[in-house]
Amino acid sequence: MLINADFSRVVVVSPHQYAWVASPQPGVERVMLDRIGAEQARATSIVRYAPGSVFPRHAHPGGEEILVLSGMFSDESRDFPEGWYLRNPPDSAHTPASREGALIFVKLRQMASDETQPVRIDTRDPAAWRRQGERAVCPLYASVHEQVCLQQVAPGTVLFPDAVDGAELLVLEGALVLDGQACTRGTWIRLPAGRYPALAAAQQGATFYLKTGHLPQLD
Repeated sequence: MLINADFSRVVVVSPHQYAWVASPQPGVERVMLDRIGAEQARATSIVRYAPGSVFPRHAHPGGEEILVLSGMFSDESRDFPEGWYLRNPPDSAHTPASREGALIFVKLRQMASDETQPVRIDTRDPAAWRRQGERAVCPLYASVHEQVCLQQVAPGTVLFPDAVDGAELLVLEGALVLDGQACTRGTWIRLPAGRYPALAAAQQGATFYLKTGHLPQLD
C-alpha cells in the first residue's frame, strides 16, 4: 500500500479530508497520512481509540512515536493524557489502550536502529518550554537523524525564513497559512527540501508539531 509515498511533493491533509479506516482491532481506527507497506508499514497516522478499547501486546521493530492529541492514552506503564509525547524505541513492545477514548498522532517504523531509550515528555508542563527568539519551543528529541519539537509562534510569523531540507508539521492550535490555504487545527503538512516563504502563522497565531532532518534520508 502506498499513500502519499512520493516524498518529493508537498502534501497537505486537512481534517475535512480525514478518511477513517478500521484497524485490525475493534474500536481502533485511523487516518492514514502516509504509508509504505501493508499492515506492517512505515506509516504516519492519526489514530482514534474508542472508550474501553485495547490493542493486543505487540512489538515495534522500527520504533513508534506518539503525540497524544486528546483524551487519555495508556499502556502497561501509566496513563498519558493530552499533551504527552512518547518515543518507544525499535524492538520495544507494549499493550496500548484507552479507558475513556483518545486521539493520537503516530509514526511507525521511522526511527534509527541505534535509538534505544524511551522518551516521555509532558508538553503541558511550562518547564518543558523555552524561548528561542520570538518563538516558544518545546524540544522533544534531537539526534543526527532528526529533530522534533513543538513550537508556538505569533500571528504572521514566517516559519522558515531560510530554505529547509524537508519538514513535517501537525497544527495543534490556531492555524497556519500555506500559499493562501488555511491550515487549521489537525492539518498535517509534509514539505520536501526547498524554500517556503509563504508558510506563516495565521492571525490567531499557531502551535504545531515540527519534525526536520528525517526526510532526506528516505529512498
